[in-house]
Amino acid sequence: RGGLRSMENQHLKRRSLLAGVTALAAAAALPRAARAAMATPFSFDLEPPLVDRAEFVEWMVKNRGEDRAFLEQRYDRLQAMVERQDVWDDAVKRAFMLTPREAFVQKINRSHSYDHNFLDIGYGVTISGPHLVGRMTNSLDLKLGDKVLEIGTGSGYQSAVLAHLTDKVWSIEIIKPLAERTRGTYAQLIDAGYDEFKAVQTKSDDGYYGWEEFAPFDKIIVTCGIDHVPPPLLKQLTPNGVMLVPVGPPGAQRVLKIVKGIEADGSTRIARTDIYNGRIVPFVPFRKLDGDRISGTHNG
Repeated sequence: RGGLRSMENQHLKRRSLLAGVTALAAAAALPRAARAAMATPFSFDLEPPLVDRAEFVEWMVKNRGEDRAFLEQRYDRLQAMVERQDVWDDAVKRAFMLTPREAFVQKINRSHSYDHNFLDIGYGVTISGPHLVGRMTNSLDLKLGDKVLEIGTGSGYQSAVLAHLTDKVWSIEIIKPLAERTRGTYAQLIDAGYDEFKAVQTKSDDGYYGWEEFAPFDKIIVTCGIDHVPPPLLKQLTPNGVMLVPVGPPGAQRVLKIVKGIEADGSTRIARTDIYNGRIVPFVPFRKLDGDRISGTHNG
């Protein structure tokens, strides 16, 4: 047993070293925006022009120092998202357009940052496609001042979008080296002037049990598939709070919007709607800690 534990400790050290090297590589691969001076810092009343493509690109280059090619792709992707009714609220459109998605994908996939697809980010997980991020974000109905908890930080992109809607964002990632890499990405962006990401608090832990220290939350968004709604998360949701969670068997989830109501007698009432009207959306499995190990179980 002692020899086995020694081997596991060596493995963990190698993983931590690899995570540090990967974080440095990810920082070097950040878009030009993350290495340029930020002319106009973020505020919740910052309003980039969204009606005209050329006007948007010029404004973002001047005020945020971002790359024209990615800005053009970002603008075009938003138009497709609006056409498909994946985004309908002006605040969410603005949040999408202010978030440099290219900073959160792996270097090998940067040219595909604004494709409709999920992209591999290592560790057996992906960054969700922009359409799914848009629809889930819009369905949360997030307001400035709301406390929002994300389960499954992943690349950090979803929380980055949320940080343009509220200044109170918490996110949990169970895969420690991924959590460390993503925290490094945030640190690089904050250093470059993306002050909005200071609102994102992260930790590596088992997200099934939420983040009790900061509960309750007005909104909770789960970005991995599970076969039921985790009771601890429901408990940490405020009365009239909203949770988005993909529920179903492996690779065949439906994205449910859960609204937690409170009856006059104090009992809890749960209302569920499917934000895709029954369409199957595959997610990576919800993972939980099994002792010191991470298991890819689907039943929490």
